Amino acid sequence: MSTPLTRPDETGGPASTGADALGGKGLRDGALGLFSSVAIGLASAAPAYSLAATLGLIVAGVGLQAPIITILAFIPMLLIAYAYKEMNAVDPDCGTTFTWAARAFGPRTGWMGGWGIIVADIIVMANLAQIAGGYTFQLFGFDSLASSTLWTTVAGVVWIALMTLICYIGIEVSAALQRVLLCVEVAMLVLFSVTALVRAYSGTKGSIHLSASWFNPFAVTSASAFTAGILSAIFIYWGWDTAVSVNEETADKTRTPGRAAVISTGLLLLIYALVSTAAQAFAGVGATGTGLANSNNSGDVLSILGGAVFGTKGLGWLLAKMFILTVLTSAAASTQTTILPTARTAFSMAVHKAIPSHFARVHRRFLTPTWSTVGMGLVSIAFYVLLTKISGNVLLDSISSVGLGIAFYYGLTGFACFWYFRKVLRRSARDLWFKGIFPLLGGIMLLYFFCYAAFDVYADPNYGHTSMTLPLVGKVGGVSVIGLAALALGAVLMLIQWALQGSWFRSPDVPVSAATEQEVASVG
Repeated sequence: MSTPLTRPDETGGPASTGADALGGKGLRDGALGLFSSVAIGLASAAPAYSLAATLGLIVAGVGLQAPIITILAFIPMLLIAYAYKEMNAVDPDCGTTFTWAARAFGPRTGWMGGWGIIVADIIVMANLAQIAGGYTFQLFGFDSLASSTLWTTVAGVVWIALMTLICYIGIEVSAALQRVLLCVEVAMLVLFSVTALVRAYSGTKGSIHLSASWFNPFAVTSASAFTAGILSAIFIYWGWDTAVSVNEETADKTRTPGRAAVISTGLLLLIYALVSTAAQAFAGVGATGTGLANSNNSGDVLSILGGAVFGTKGLGWLLAKMFILTVLTSAAASTQTTILPTARTAFSMAVHKAIPSHFARVHRRFLTPTWSTVGMGLVSIAFYVLLTKISGNVLLDSISSVGLGIAFYYGLTGFACFWYFRKVLRRSARDLWFKGIFPLLGGIMLLYFFCYAAFDVYADPNYGHTSMTLPLVGKVGGVSVIGLAALALGAVLMLIQWALQGSWFRSPDVPVSAATEQEVASVG
């Protein structure tokens, strides 16, 4: 058995050694139940914000087949959710992909998995802050400020700071806030969908009736359009893994987080299928007015549709304002739940000696990661302000590149699960499917989407808003360059850390391949 983990005390120093109890890194144990875990998973995916930022892009790429694309993107997400569930059952470590990939393939691969989580979260924080900042001014009717880069940036920075503070204060405060915001968000999305469908069938100008052809994936015009659509749709599902990232603070930590991940993906499927279908029926897929393919609205379709669906007078005006508030709180909630997994990934990496030990510090009173949480907030603010100052187009392309980071670490988790359990897959049909075939298929799907997007769709100089000329390669789309460069930066940082510290990853657990019969029996 390898050297066990050391448990950090409140100041970051090693307080105890030995095989700690699960969740024994100093975080608050048993703080979350199943409902809170599901709420955190759903809130991290931010259904209202994700649809506002992505639905227009999906429609622009695949047209009327947008509903089936959002449904098909659920498949790899569900397969990977099972990988998270099975790995968490035997190793509920808040480092998730970092820890599990390290167990399966070695510490260097694990480090890159952890970096994939961190870089994707930092990049997406810029867009979350931008949406939250703009919607804050829209809510109060300050349209001129909402269109101002300076003031939306200031408001976005304030939102990041506020959500960082909430995460710092404690996981219970975070969970309580998420439960309230999520219930309001889901209720408003359902109300919007029902109203949109009623108005579509009452003869609203520009509306269209539902058709079976909308759910035919073979009607998509090309493989590149299909792949780009799936990647965009994968983005709207992304985030459910936060329910697993807080596993060490969850009651029944070997079961609840995994169940919450699977339940979250299923609920997201229902929400996205309903809203995308209703919005398309009401607005159509035209490139003008409220049409979902209107490029002027592609970055935020819901702010336009809210007033169009509910109206601008009386109760309709109030509901339209509430809908704007829903997208605002969705983005703000996702800002908070994006800080949670990044801080805990960095915290776990520090405990396992993969990054400086300061990031393993835990607050004496709040029992939350201190340096990891504050560091995530500060880096996110710096990245957001820097990209906003450089170019709005670079900011937009960096956000599009998040799909590569998501596909990378989700796919790696699927492969890690399959490899980790490879010697027990013949034990039962359940083990074969849920520990082997499902995670492997999910990993293969995401690997395909990653490669096709990085080297074909995103690499097209005409894709996105920027392009760059690279030596020996020529002109390449900025989305591909930013996404691959962000992952490459992680490899460089990993090699630097390895050179400074040497080998890392100390684990008290025995790999499944060498486990005793009793330990293997507990895996399922």
